[in-house]
Amino acid sequence: MGEFCDCPYNHHPQQDAFRSGGRLVHPPVCCGHTGQSLEDVGEELTTTAEIWQLVEPYLAAERLELDDLELSGRGKGRVLRVAVDGESLDIDRLAELSRGISRMLDNESDLEGAYQLEVTTPGLERKLRRPEHYRKSVGREVAAKVRLGETTRTIKGVLTKANDETFSVDGDQGEETFTYESVVKANTVFRWERAPKPGH
Repeated sequence: MGEFCDCPYNHHPQQDAFRSGGRLVHPPVCCGHTGQSLEDVGEELTTTAEIWQLVEPYLAAERLELDDLELSGRGKGRVLRVAVDGESLDIDRLAELSRGISRMLDNESDLEGAYQLEVTTPGLERKLRRPEHYRKSVGREVAAKVRLGETTRTIKGVLTKANDETFSVDGDQGEETFTYESVVKANTVFRWERAPKPGH
């Protein structure tokens, strides 16, 4: 695995990505010796919005799109998930991007503490977390849990429309429109097509 630096987090910025549960995962890293923790505020780059501003132009230079970014967990269990969209994104390419993003965050962000970097593609069943995700998924089958007043309801059907504020799903009760603010969680649904039996 190579030599680690002498910071409290045993960081090695040059470690290669490895697979974990079907994802390309960079081992836990820290990013710098003098930054403040995620709980601190100020001018430090400590939010996903600020991380986005670093990662998006990096991927754009590689002719790729930053599809989603999520920082979750606490302490040593923190995970930074970066979803990348584009052509020719095989395992080797994702590993290369993981190393590049890790080095960039080491050099340009003030994130401190151990975290796990996951660089992935959106996948066949992707989370729908932003209006852009819905627009890209028009025509696909989706499942969404929405909050309607004091109750919640699960919607399943084909995503027919999506704009900056609302989306429409054609399901069992016909086409219905919902706001993104009402969504508890949503994702696309992938169904394997069964091969026809011989003679049919």
